[in-house]
Amino acid sequence: MKHRISRRALISSVAAAGGLAGGIRVPAQQPGGIRGFDHVALPMEHTEEMLAFYRGLGLQVLENANACSVYIGSQMINFHRPAHWQDKKFTLRAPAAKPPCGDLCFVWDGAPESLTAMLNRAGAKVVEGPVERLGGLKKTGTSTYVRDPDGNLLEFMIYP
Repeated sequence: MKHRISRRALISSVAAAGGLAGGIRVPAQQPGGIRGFDHVALPMEHTEEMLAFYRGLGLQVLENANACSVYIGSQMINFHRPAHWQDKKFTLRAPAAKPPCGDLCFVWDGAPESLTAMLNRAGAKVVEGPVERLGGLKKTGTSTYVRDPDGNLLEFMIYP
């Protein structure tokens, strides 16, 4: 007489037997996890000045009717145009967000002198720095702070 066992029951019993016998444990399928940022969205007040500033930082800027996207490597900042973020029908944003509400930190891949030159070309004024800070890489780096035309705080961190 043949016994029929479901595939699930067979796998469960084999996994349990392996665990009991001190053998290799068969892990359950792992759930997904957060691996990083895709983009950040901020309201924007002074559109033309902001676009000129971020282009002056050497960043690619793409525009559409509702937002201007600034690309930093594989990440992006969406700056919502004033007419969009002020529209009461637009609810996919922080309800109290108004410019300036951003505090962003960028990793600078270069020497401090090249950072200073780039900030000067963009017309950015240093408000603090360079100063030592602990960064997202869990290491200490040197940070320089500036503000964009809307008043958002931008930090440029150089890791050793």
